[in-house]
Amino acid sequence: MNMAVTTKRSALLNYLSLFTSLSTLLCCALPSLLVLFGLGASVVSVLSFMPWLVSLSRHKQWTFVVSGVLIGLSFLNVYYVSPRIRKQACAADDPSACEQASGFSKTLIWVSAFIYAVGVFVAYLLGPILTRLDNAG
Repeated sequence: MNMAVTTKRSALLNYLSLFTSLSTLLCCALPSLLVLFGLGASVVSVLSFMPWLVSLSRHKQWTFVVSGVLIGLSFLNVYYVSPRIRKQACAADDPSACEQASGFSKTLIWVSAFIYAVGVFVAYLLGPILTRLDNAG
């Protein structure tokens, strides 16, 4: 397989996973968090500026599933597929450039995973936790 094609595919998968994890944060987690802090007017302002977020939030489950699958595929690509291909291709090329690209990809995928985890926590776990705490008191 050509190294340029593999690099482009890897970069596309990483950016796509970052985009989807950010979309889960914007559609589902950020509005919930703002309302939690009493900033409902901010949510209305954001939704009037970006009305497509309402459609995403209506399909929250699918948004999270697609994002999770893409992030999982990115991890598979960064930690399993790319190292095997890079071993062959980087031996002839500049190894430092390959390592730099690999480091950037790993950073990008971990940032995506963190954003996704924050989104899952706020969208699915924070509400029940706060409800239980409120009922216990």
